[in-house]
Amino acid sequence: MASQTFSLASRIKLANGLSMPQIHLGVYLASGKEAAQSVKWALEAGYRAIDSAQMYHNEKESGSAILGFLASDANPTGLTREDIHYTTKLASNSTYDAARKSISASVKACGLGYVDLFLLHSPYGGKRARLESWRAIEDAIDEGEIKIGGVSNYGVKHLEELIASKPRILPAVNQIEVHPFNTRTDITEFCAANGIVVEAYAPLVRALRMKHPTIASLAGKYGCTPGQLLVRWSLQHGYVPLPKSVKQTRIVENADIGGFAIGAEDMAAMDALDEYLVTDWDPTDCP
Repeated sequence: MASQTFSLASRIKLANGLSMPQIHLGVYLASGKEAAQSVKWALEAGYRAIDSAQMYHNEKESGSAILGFLASDANPTGLTREDIHYTTKLASNSTYDAARKSISASVKACGLGYVDLFLLHSPYGGKRARLESWRAIEDAIDEGEIKIGGVSNYGVKHLEELIASKPRILPAVNQIEVHPFNTRTDITEFCAANGIVVEAYAPLVRALRMKHPTIASLAGKYGCTPGQLLVRWSLQHGYVPLPKSVKQTRIVENADIGGFAIGAEDMAAMDALDEYLVTDWDPTDCP
């Protein structure tokens, strides 16, 4: 993928035949007001995908900012709701009924009419809760509340469990922490083998390794920022990175990755930085 051109217009094909943008703005740890401003700046800069969650408490603000952008003079090309990809996630797995109600509440909160991608945020809760919550996603897809279903923070055993249950609809996405310092090769290889797209959260390593000698050296070599290098690494692996920032200049900068391609040797050097660095939580091995 080194020679591939990437931009905010790039899209990735999903196993269900649909596609989605390949770079999303993450609004994790953004207050409602911050999220609304970040979403506005991102859409004005050319982003077409926003990643929220029930646990972020900014679904309403994210959805309002999307609708505000679509109705504003900053939308000169006449983009519609269908042009913007919105993701949110179930806070906790429990019963089918609880999950189904929670999905409907998320659709109502964002005000967008439907959710493009709805994920089970984690595998916590045990097997029964996971499978019942997934069944709620399937039914919400049938009823038009969701376009695409997926999971987040699922380890290989959780994915195997879901696939073994012979669901009517398979997960199109697994959103996990992935970056050169936590490559999650076991999970990413399983996803690749099963047609599941990997969304990479914390692709910028939450700024914990921006000054790492290898990152700094390669950023200098390619004439880019460390953040741009990390986003490009993710894209060249075929992942969907979710760079998060509440600063307008960074939001624009993080997605400006079309002017260079990381060579194979340098990709390998970045892959070799793996130290299983978890920047937040790691439910991928929970029972």
